Amino acid sequence: MTGTFQAYQITKDEQGTHAALTALTEQDLMEGDVTVNVEYSALNYKDGLALTGKAPVIRRFPLIPGIDFSGTVAASDHPAFTIGDRVLLTGFGIGEVHHGGFTEVARVDGKWLLPVPEGMTTRQAMAVGTAGFTAMLCILALEKHGITPGGNELLVTGAAGGVGSVALSILAGLGYRVNAVTGRRSEEDFLKKLGAVEVLDRKAFAEKAKPLAKEQWDGAIDVAGGNTLANVLSQIRYGGAVAACGLAESMALPASVAPFILRGITLYGIDSVMAPLELRQQAWQRIAKDLDFDLLETLTNEIGFADLPAAAESILAGGIRGRTVVKIC
Repeated sequence: MTGTFQAYQITKDEQGTHAALTALTEQDLMEGDVTVNVEYSALNYKDGLALTGKAPVIRRFPLIPGIDFSGTVAASDHPAFTIGDRVLLTGFGIGEVHHGGFTEVARVDGKWLLPVPEGMTTRQAMAVGTAGFTAMLCILALEKHGITPGGNELLVTGAAGGVGSVALSILAGLGYRVNAVTGRRSEEDFLKKLGAVEVLDRKAFAEKAKPLAKEQWDGAIDVAGGNTLANVLSQIRYGGAVAACGLAESMALPASVAPFILRGITLYGIDSVMAPLELRQQAWQRIAKDLDFDLLETLTNEIGFADLPAAAESILAGGIRGRTVVKIC
């Protein structure tokens, strides 16, 4: 590789962090045995925090943000990948401690990469991205618990966001009855098109939770934390489960042990960053099989480098519906 390439880079000084489109060279890349010509990335909630500096997501500077990307292998010393392979990467600290996806060129450890599933484009891979991958990890956890389609009543919080919208569409397609929670009542028609049987107002989950509330849901996927998760836990039916994967509301969990010891419920913590390779492969295979990609396109918006600052603010304010793909080149 010769010459320069464009990357969105975050630097830090006494005044704070600063994000800007920057011309970089091969010498600016970090260690790795695979170099990728990046085609797409995605804007996730964590990326919004990194770009705005509203949380210490980035732990070394200067750094290229973006916690996922897809593209084509340009050079490889890793036995699993050759030039021209289509690959994707989510997690493993990219966009946090290792240069991430908001760049035209990335160099990474080949152990972090997966091939783009057969029949899926690199754009579709990032329309799924970290959010969709996380959604599938949640679904796999609920299935492992024994929650299957056919009458089970599920709840998805933050349903208009990235994780929630993908989870809702997959679950509805599998035959679950899915109830959607959102703070944006204007999205009710959108959520019902994705398969929600009922759309509930987030305000109903905002107050301090009772130790035990009426049993309503066999399982749930929560992206919020805080009072929302506490209320969800209090409403899970005997033996049910919740997959928790986010903190859009709060890192706190002001809940009671009552649902756990009186109803035998289970809380699964979902980590998409360091998920093992076998689980990643299983999740992406299921995504390729179970996700309606025509439906995915209806909930996907595409932006470029220049749109990142405004989009970062919007995703933190809950103003982005579905998935946002970042077109790199």
